[in-house]
Amino acid sequence: MIQLQSKKIIRAQELADRFGISLRTVYRDIRTLEEAGVPLYGEAGVGYSIVDGYRLPPVMFTTEEATAFITAEKLMGKFSDSTLQQHFSSAMFKVKAVLRGSEKELLENLDEQIIVKNKIRTHNNAPENTLDTLLKAIGEKKAVKMNYKAFGKENTERLIEPIGIFHEDEHWHTIAYCHLRENYRQFRTDRIVNISLTQQPQQERTTLKEYHELKEKVKASLTLQKVTLRIDVSIASYLQEKRHYYGFVSETVTANHIDMTFLLQLPDEGLLRWYIMFADHAEILEPTELQNDVNALIEKILQKNTVSRNLLT
Repeated sequence: MIQLQSKKIIRAQELADRFGISLRTVYRDIRTLEEAGVPLYGEAGVGYSIVDGYRLPPVMFTTEEATAFITAEKLMGKFSDSTLQQHFSSAMFKVKAVLRGSEKELLENLDEQIIVKNKIRTHNNAPENTLDTLLKAIGEKKAVKMNYKAFGKENTERLIEPIGIFHEDEHWHTIAYCHLRENYRQFRTDRIVNISLTQQPQQERTTLKEYHELKEKVKASLTLQKVTLRIDVSIASYLQEKRHYYGFVSETVTANHIDMTFLLQLPDEGLLRWYIMFADHAEILEPTELQNDVNALIEKILQKNTVSRNLLT
């Protein structure tokens, strides 16, 4: 019934594919529904539909809300693991079931007109149920057992108590109390090798909001230095997104250049190597410490390449 109500017209083959049954079983089930008094309309070569008004939906959605559903469905397909996608898809059938005919038709028309390009890295080789397991652990307040491979290190078995998940820098992360480290740790989900939900209850832990508030307080207590970069206007547009990863604060725009100001703790390897990428179109106004670090890195690169050329010749 939910499947039949999710579209204005649905073909028998779609029903067979959805439930993994034969066409003969579909026809038998349709007859059973008709005998039960469900007013179905069927046309050979077209499909089945339920007479409008037979089942008044408990909630009425606006056209704009219906459009938001299909957009969310597309995003879920790119930003979550396959298990969570299946849950969302199942929920969408129920949402579509209570839409009016015009809204169903609108969603069908928009379905192939909205594309979310997969430019972000989501889960790589992570288990398909990673996010689903973490969300269950958070909701049910249970511990999780997993094998985790930190960058450049061997796999370690962890028992963790996740308190929340968030998406940042193109990856999903979870904050959890780690029994191995006896402290809160941040884990990137694409580095989880395997994961399973245990029946061990979580202890009373801080919330994700409280954790981030504490983290911000600690960050504010650190000695931060002001960094000012002068960027050529011609390449400034390429830096708009990445600059926020390095403590971007403000910018001053002129006709030929943009002065970008950052606040961060120096030395910062990330900022240093990011700057090298566009150094031919920029200069460091302050501090001198960063200028020296850049010069030292460039000298190291030149020496390494000189040695490599000598070996080749």
